[in-house]
Amino acid sequence: MTSLSDTLAIDNLVLKNRIVMPPLANDFSSPDGEVTQKHLDHYQARAAADVGLVIVEHSYVVTEGKMTVKQLGIHNDGLVEGLTKLADTIRSSGAKSAIQLTHAGANTSQSVCGCQPTGPSNIPVPGRDETPRPLETDEIRALVGAYRDAARRAREAGFDAIEIHGAHGFLLCQFASPYTNQRSDQYGGSTENRLRFPLEVIKAVRDETGPGFPLLYRFGASDFLQGGLALDEARKIAPMLVEAGINILDISGGLCGSRPKDLKDLPGFFVPLAQSIKAVVDVPVIAVGGITDPVFANSIVVEEKADLVAVGRALLKNPNWAREALEQLAD
Repeated sequence: MTSLSDTLAIDNLVLKNRIVMPPLANDFSSPDGEVTQKHLDHYQARAAADVGLVIVEHSYVVTEGKMTVKQLGIHNDGLVEGLTKLADTIRSSGAKSAIQLTHAGANTSQSVCGCQPTGPSNIPVPGRDETPRPLETDEIRALVGAYRDAARRAREAGFDAIEIHGAHGFLLCQFASPYTNQRSDQYGGSTENRLRFPLEVIKAVRDETGPGFPLLYRFGASDFLQGGLALDEARKIAPMLVEAGINILDISGGLCGSRPKDLKDLPGFFVPLAQSIKAVVDVPVIAVGGITDPVFANSIVVEEKADLVAVGRALLKNPNWAREALEQLAD
């Protein structure tokens, strides 16, 4: 019987347990997206307290995809030195590390990114007021290259894995959703067309990393929105992501964001999504969503609803959550 405390091997990545620190934005960076001492202290405290995998917060691949003023960046080579310090800090503290690559798309504002936000269509993300400008085909191709360049920087910095952000209303999520993607070209319409851009990004990142390097995809498996991506379609998409080169699926919400107002008070509110996706893929799946109780977290793995459990806000509140959870389960 597999439990939360068991190891897990994915290609060359061996995790000492099944506890994941998910990517949680801190806005600790300088306005240029640089790593600061606050980052090093924040991640060191959690990595040293028995988290198995630390996924560093969303990091923008181009300035036009920046969501907040002090968001972490991975958009130019000058940031690699600081990112190397961060990866080294996590490793020396005993955890494995990944960094999340992202583009906010229509989930930003002109005041932050310095231009009109872009997206698949001129449809605002729910909760946003600014109307995005639809991306041209050549811009999409350039962005695929930007993700590839960001992946190179992540490897140069020494991260053990890379996660591509396709959830929470960010750009790749916007392309996957029929609500925000109303294009009539090869990047819109059918499931295959709406997934064309995300799959091109995955393949470009995989080409850059080569085989044997773990790739994660944070997949918004439901928008919880009329006219949006629903779980039935997500179950068809998940194997496509794996076939393109993904080793681990990190299951969360789509356009609804990371904490849907109608679900956020339910422990493990995205666990049913993870369980449903796990049934149609042959790679490890991460469950997340309001998980704070160690016994409940362990049950998710024991009952094979997911292979790993991400604990976010409980780890923000208590850096020692993972160590205390493992001690409690051992007792």
